[in-house]
Amino acid sequence: MASPEEMRAMRRALDLAVSDGVPVGPNPRVGCVLLDPGGQVVGEGYHRGAGTPHAEVVALAAAGTTARDATAVVTLEPCSHTGRTAPCTHALREAGVARVVFAQPDLNPIAAGGAEALRAAGIDVEGGVMAEAARQVNPEWSFAMRRGRPFVTWKFAATMDGRVAATDGTSQWITGDDARADVHAWRARCDAVLVGTGTVLADDPRLTVRPADGRPVDRQPRRVVMGTRPIPAQARVLDDSAPSKVLRTRDPRQAMAELFGWDVAHVYLEGGPRLAGAFVSDDLVDRVIAYYAGRLLGDGPSALGSAGVHTLGQARSLTVREVRMVGPDVRVIAERPGWEEE
Repeated sequence: MASPEEMRAMRRALDLAVSDGVPVGPNPRVGCVLLDPGGQVVGEGYHRGAGTPHAEVVALAAAGTTARDATAVVTLEPCSHTGRTAPCTHALREAGVARVVFAQPDLNPIAAGGAEALRAAGIDVEGGVMAEAARQVNPEWSFAMRRGRPFVTWKFAATMDGRVAATDGTSQWITGDDARADVHAWRARCDAVLVGTGTVLADDPRLTVRPADGRPVDRQPRRVVMGTRPIPAQARVLDDSAPSKVLRTRDPRQAMAELFGWDVAHVYLEGGPRLAGAFVSDDLVDRVIAYYAGRLLGDGPSALGSAGVHTLGQARSLTVREVRMVGPDVRVIAERPGWEEE
């Protein structure tokens, strides 16, 4: 059973995991605190993003020789595989750590097994300490690891009567500057921004994160286009400003399987009504972010195309989490009920 000192260290590790500047993806956010045999903190660290040292390695470097016989308190089960960095289990073993306390098991099949590897090396291991709190540090990543597919956030902007474009096809811009800045902030939280070929052909979007203040972006999400229609080689979504993928499929489940295989845990769906309808029909929308402008069109395409719903009883139920003003527009966030526990 975790000691009071270890519980305090875990709370500190959870705070470290969400330090300012730590990207939300594609890797999980992780914090680590090292305690000496007397329960005193001798090292701290957190993961700063893909390709950087893991939290355990940073904490071990801070502790130096005082890491021997220490207890490592980590928000996520230490990894046991070699990726861009060496396994954390190896680093803990080599440093002479005597005990490891972790919160959330690593459900990633590539990285899992760290606890078993540590026990096999003679290190005392306790897992599941404040596991629920740790899961909330990386909710979409945790969902993706449990379900074997990315978490999907569908975003759309519409008039008050639910139209996403006028009858002549014009749609820029339905909402104001504040809403568009908010969209960029949400893009930055995701691993991939997904549209269909129709959106590329109609709007030629860049799909990059572009903050309103013009500051540089440390990480651009992947831009993904799915569909079977060819797109021009000069399309802006294919330029070198961010990674791009083209998926030659109309099947949302196939697309999600491919993206999950590319370490995408959170997809930001920005496609048109037809693509959104396909995702809703396949029950693949977990969160909806809707921006409503104080305008009325009467005619024009609606936000959601055919979704395989023919009676009210078949409607997809969502739980409204938040309603707030974003500049002159209204943002509504609704989610699939109970997705955090699925």
